[in-house]
Amino acid sequence: MTSVELNTGVPHSARIYDYLLGGKDNFAADREAAAGITVDWPNLAISMRANRNYMARQARFIAADLGIRQFLDIGAGLPTAPNLHEVVQSVAPQSRVMYVDNDPIVLVHARALLTGSPLGRTAYLDADLHDPDAIVASPQFRETFDLSQPVAVSLIAILQFIVDETKARRIIERLMAPLAAGSVLALSTVTADSAPDEVNKGVAAYVARGIDEKARDLRTVEALFDGFELIEPGVVLVNHWRPDAAAAAVPDEHVHMYGGVARKQ
Repeated sequence: MTSVELNTGVPHSARIYDYLLGGKDNFAADREAAAGITVDWPNLAISMRANRNYMARQARFIAADLGIRQFLDIGAGLPTAPNLHEVVQSVAPQSRVMYVDNDPIVLVHARALLTGSPLGRTAYLDADLHDPDAIVASPQFRETFDLSQPVAVSLIAILQFIVDETKARRIIERLMAPLAAGSVLALSTVTADSAPDEVNKGVAAYVARGIDEKARDLRTVEALFDGFELIEPGVVLVNHWRPDAAAAAVPDEHVHMYGGVARKQ
């Protein structure tokens, strides 16, 4: 395995996420940042868990109800059960999944853990969402996917770190451009609509620690889907997206993510 250099003294969003979900793949800088951020954003961990539940529900829906067998998950983060490939390959073992992230510790764990079903394929690409052209031009992308068939693009809890709306839209357009009709865009991103004071303070705490982040209102999140056909129930707080019992039990004021799924025509 290629050696990687870990910058353990600087907090990273993926490792903060891991810590707040109860993971162990984080460092003192990440734990210190999380402790400071959650002073201002006390329900962040609850919202993150609601978002993780949403990820699993929408992935299962896309595999089971829409019949898609190819998934591109960008900003995959550290392996946290259930991972996307575990969800979709439990529906269809032949499903193909490519994970993309750019944190070295994610790279180490992805190679070791994301093995997937022997009937399908699970690949990993060390790349940055800021450079979508490099993702779609990569050998892994071309080897993993049959571009004559639909692909589901998963951007879960990552676009809040793309703070420029023009850039966010361009990233989505570049990722979706080479994909066949019937492909799907699934995303979630931070909103302050459900708890303005708490979320705005929390976002400011991220920014103060060197991690750019923004909260989007409903209309701005809906605009990320312009040009695609939103699938019911549209863009909603993630606990309202085709909820199961666990999702329905979470109070809205503790959920700070909008989510939605849309189809390319």
